[in-house]
Amino acid sequence: MTQTVTIIDYGSGNLKSAAKAFERAARGTETDIVVTADADAVRRADRIVLPGVGAFADCKAGLEAVPGMVEVLNERVIRGGTPFLGICVGMQLMAEEGREKGVHQGLGWIKGAIVRLEPSDSTLKVPHMGWNTLRFERPHELLAGIEDGPEGLHAYFVHSYHIEVGDSAALVATAEYGQRVTAAIGRDNMFGTQFHPEKSQRLGLTLIGNFLGWSPK
Repeated sequence: MTQTVTIIDYGSGNLKSAAKAFERAARGTETDIVVTADADAVRRADRIVLPGVGAFADCKAGLEAVPGMVEVLNERVIRGGTPFLGICVGMQLMAEEGREKGVHQGLGWIKGAIVRLEPSDSTLKVPHMGWNTLRFERPHELLAGIEDGPEGLHAYFVHSYHIEVGDSAALVATAEYGQRVTAAIGRDNMFGTQFHPEKSQRLGLTLIGNFLGWSPK
């Protein structure tokens, strides 16, 4: 039976590269990858992906501007248990609030706030752009087959903010950039990455493949 994965188009996100990465990871499986701004299409989806690039407030406003989209996300992800993946600012929107140029309300799915990076090493520039290995803070099905630690696989980051989680159980992976940077969060049927899996080569394709087959308990 064919499953449908919707990548939400709300004016923010690397939609083409995300779609290509998901299509590549889905080769050989009965999976349709659909980029859409139609809330009804998201309502019918088997899996939901929310990408995001830019400022927190702009992305939240863009999401709210799509008729019915926030309501459908709450219906399908929170009440319906649909597997969900948030990427970069799409992950940040899962938080309670963003503190970029003011305080802005998030979706409130994960306890915590989006705060600016403050690396202890003054030579490290913000935004943080480049490749980093990960440290897994707890096991997760989406990390299966991915090596962490100094000799592990690399993920691609480009961001100035990250989530400061209010519940340590939601912290899945971190990276080091003059401070502990939240790299991945998750609870129940939700998972989010601060890095871009669609640009993270082997690590990213493995994670996306895991997401396509994920059956949250």
